[in-house]
Amino acid sequence: MPMDAALAACCARAWSSTWPDQTAVSRGVLHWLQRSPNARLLGELAATGRTLSHDLLDELPPGRYEHYVRQTLVHTGVLPERHEDLDRIPVWLDRLLAGRPARHTTLIRPYVHWFLLKRARRRAAHRARPAMSGSFLRTRIRTALELLSWLDEHNLTISALTQEHLDHWLAGGNTRHYTIRYFLGWAASRGIAPKLTVPAIPRQQPARILEEDERWRQLRRCLTDTSAPLDVRAAGAMVLLFGLPTARIRILRAEHLLERDGEMLLDVGTSPMLVPPKLAVLLRQLAQSPVQQPRIATSRPGPRWLFPGLLPGRPAGPSGFSRKLLEHGIDSRPARNAALIALVEDIPPPVLSDLLGLHINTAVRWAEIAKRDWTHYLAARDDDLGKRTVRAGGRG
Repeated sequence: MPMDAALAACCARAWSSTWPDQTAVSRGVLHWLQRSPNARLLGELAATGRTLSHDLLDELPPGRYEHYVRQTLVHTGVLPERHEDLDRIPVWLDRLLAGRPARHTTLIRPYVHWFLLKRARRRAAHRARPAMSGSFLRTRIRTALELLSWLDEHNLTISALTQEHLDHWLAGGNTRHYTIRYFLGWAASRGIAPKLTVPAIPRQQPARILEEDERWRQLRRCLTDTSAPLDVRAAGAMVLLFGLPTARIRILRAEHLLERDGEMLLDVGTSPMLVPPKLAVLLRQLAQSPVQQPRIATSRPGPRWLFPGLLPGRPAGPSGFSRKLLEHGIDSRPARNAALIALVEDIPPPVLSDLLGLHINTAVRWAEIAKRDWTHYLAARDDDLGKRTVRAGGRG
């Protein structure tokens, strides 16, 4: 689409459905064109005279304005939809590899394009939610480059890497270094590196678990405190009650809520699970009156996000979503840990895995954690009861 037509279409679509009064439309558009950095960026793109495309936007330095303009154009139908989280990787990779030794780039580029991205796109195409986000891919790419730099510092090549060298490198890093297994596995399959063993990431126990009384206190507040924002109350309740991670909650859509025989079911796993009435009320309110962008709207059908974000047509961002919960007193990690421990005490791991969409190994691990903690609790309670009995006998 020519740039001037694209700009006009974007403005018209973004404003027409939210400003029924034409005077308000004109005033709003003028204010947006004069004040908004996003409008300024659109104007700069129009001045180039080039056809608007994702490739053109990829030439811009990555940043919030470029990202916002791109999503606005997608949301209003000017540009086609794409898997943004993955499709931004090639441009990011070009900038990351700038100035790197050629021996690094000749290894990293095929690893990224023909292994990481190919597998991630294949999985994303067949799953309801992305199997791997761009942040995970970036971590694996950076880790591979760190190993290559370490090899250079020690005058080694990847073909000369030994198990002893690898163990030494892993010992000097953190758990992120264990993702090198993907790069080394790919390199070994092509005869570039020897077959080496990368140990499993050391299993870590939950560092923080919310006290059960505090979990119920926070849950009651989410369900009854009308002074808190609706999205915080609903998201917090799902963390505290079902142990759902915020990464899953923020991408929930209205179609994940099912109504059957007057009851609500939440479809996040293999089988839908029943939603308590008070939480159902909150979720219905979100589905019926979701927060909308006041100046970017479109008649095109799109995802009905329960937790829409600042980018038009996109769900809430991961960091901002968790931060908003924390600002209202809900620390999602310890809250989720406590909820999962409470659930596995009553629900067998296979059933929990089915309801929450957890891997069965994850559900079993949580059952082991709950059993350990429960055993300690019983031992402490028995000891306390024994001491009470002794004291009571002494008084008798």
